[in-house]
Amino acid sequence: MEAAGISLQPVLALLACAVFAVVGFRSLHLPPMLGYLVTGVVLGPHALGLIPDTSETRHLAEFGIVFLMFSIGLEFSLPKLMAMRKVVFGLGLAQVLATMLVGMALGISLGASWQASLVFGGAIAMSSTAIVSKLLAERLELDTPHGREIIGVLLFQDLAVVPLLIVIPALGRPPEEIGTAVALALVKAAVVLGALILAGPRLMRFWFNIVARRRSNELFVLNVLFITLGLAYLTSLAGLSLALGAFLAGMLISETEYRYQVEEDIKPFRDILLGLFFVTVGMMLDLPTVAERWWAVGLGVLLIVLLKFGLIVLLARALGGAQGTALRTALCLAQAGEFGFVLLANAGGAGFVSPGMTQALLAAMILSMLASPFIIAASDRIVMRFSASEWMLRSLELHRIAVQSIESERHVVILGYGRNGQRLARMLDAEGIRYVALDLDPERVREAALAGDTVVFADCSRREALTAAGLSRAAAVVITFADADASVRVLANIHALNPSIPVIVRAREEDEIEKLHAAGASEVVPEALESGLMLASHTLVWIGVPLSRVMRRLRLVRDEHYGLMRGLFHGAGDESETGDSAQPRLHSVTLAASAHAVGMSIAELRLEESGAQIKAVRRAGEGKLAAAAELRLEANDVVVLLGVPEALAAAEIRLLQG
Repeated sequence: MEAAGISLQPVLALLACAVFAVVGFRSLHLPPMLGYLVTGVVLGPHALGLIPDTSETRHLAEFGIVFLMFSIGLEFSLPKLMAMRKVVFGLGLAQVLATMLVGMALGISLGASWQASLVFGGAIAMSSTAIVSKLLAERLELDTPHGREIIGVLLFQDLAVVPLLIVIPALGRPPEEIGTAVALALVKAAVVLGALILAGPRLMRFWFNIVARRRSNELFVLNVLFITLGLAYLTSLAGLSLALGAFLAGMLISETEYRYQVEEDIKPFRDILLGLFFVTVGMMLDLPTVAERWWAVGLGVLLIVLLKFGLIVLLARALGGAQGTALRTALCLAQAGEFGFVLLANAGGAGFVSPGMTQALLAAMILSMLASPFIIAASDRIVMRFSASEWMLRSLELHRIAVQSIESERHVVILGYGRNGQRLARMLDAEGIRYVALDLDPERVREAALAGDTVVFADCSRREALTAAGLSRAAAVVITFADADASVRVLANIHALNPSIPVIVRAREEDEIEKLHAAGASEVVPEALESGLMLASHTLVWIGVPLSRVMRRLRLVRDEHYGLMRGLFHGAGDESETGDSAQPRLHSVTLAASAHAVGMSIAELRLEESGAQIKAVRRAGEGKLAAAAELRLEANDVVVLLGVPEALAAAEIRLLQG
């Protein structure tokens, strides 16, 4: 099929393959970047040949690099850098320099030129920010000691790319001109950087204020694209790289109040163009050549992973890191990264890296990135096996949790001690209810513990931490963080340990309710719904609607979304407080294997004759089930009943004894 002389077949093949590859990799919980790489390998000129390696394709890849560097610049902030300066300019600087030096030495020993060896060292010094940060976030490890070290090292690697992008193009000059070319490039970069840093933020804020006053989203996005590509073009005119200009554009915008709006607006362009960049990287891989040099590729993968792992462990330990933290940091960073591809592309353009070396190194980098999610997934087992101190630290952590929970019975386990967790703890304290909170922010835990709160530093995604928190004795668990994927993993561990315990989960949006219920949540509280209800209730009161009607309306809306809010679980002192013992309430009954109701359907039980009804059934491994008439009850099911006290007593007898 052709339109205006342009064949659509390669475009359609690329889109179709990219869609299926990304869907497949996301289903396997792997970064979509790897799907784009595989797409490029399969469709490229060295495999199926559906996408030719043309100058137009390479230009589009350059746009991907530009937006990659722009997004890094947008994340760059001096306050963040200063807050993490010990890790960034300590372990980060040491890791990049040590890896580059060792990489250069290996390259020279293998007969490569010093210029090619420098590129080789720089490329393997980089780790994948996209893969590692995503996996750490999914594993709830960003605020752990090794998580902070990893983010600090990644931040320095991102910064180290900038001088490398300045120096590498100059290395392709004749030997007698290299010194002058590098010095000239550095002077140009210093002048450009100085001018932009001194005048840029004020000028950028002034210009964005003018554009924002027009109140046009289309104009705002066009302006962001203009600034990004315009600065990239200006740096290219100065003999520097396009990527450097894009980085500077992002850095200048990050100093304005429009940073977050820009980040949201540019995200679709950035992600699509980055995907195209990784497709073109995959296209560079010559499979026949790699097959001929399979031993070199395999050796390269081992070299990258083992070299970086060993160096990072040694450096982290030398800088005072614990053995377990050093091992985890090294395992997470022991792969190549996307900026390594950027450096290889620049070196290829300069012409001093041989195609054979490029192919072997490219294949080794891609394979190391493909292996990275599996290495990180196994990091806990690896560290526990090889670090004796990790056992001791883990035991001390569990001991601290157990000390806090050992005297608690029918307490509440709070997972996450941010604003919502702390507010919940205050209310529980006011009611005289014990709680144990787990959180991964050491500063928050230290401050709260000094103030007398029952909070400990622990990873709530670990079963042993939940066990130490007294999950088997607890009355309920509350997940206060609004990450649905992380909550699903925690729910799986909770119900493996105590399938009958009620779990209340926070969510951001209503569309997450079904997913969390299916994972075993007893109740899901979506922020969007609750904030909307409170906004509506205050509006109604202020415009004169009687408060009683507003409360009645709120109750009706909540009844539609929260099945268990049609009644309440009562305690021993409720009647004395309310003076009304005839109000319907909720009551949970756990069915032992010998219970009369086991094997019977809800319809066959005919509980309505006793005046009670089944509101829900909780089943291990299946979560909360709808109380359908045909549902047959099983041993260990938790049946939630609604009714007045007399009806509940009669219904419980019928369930257990018949």
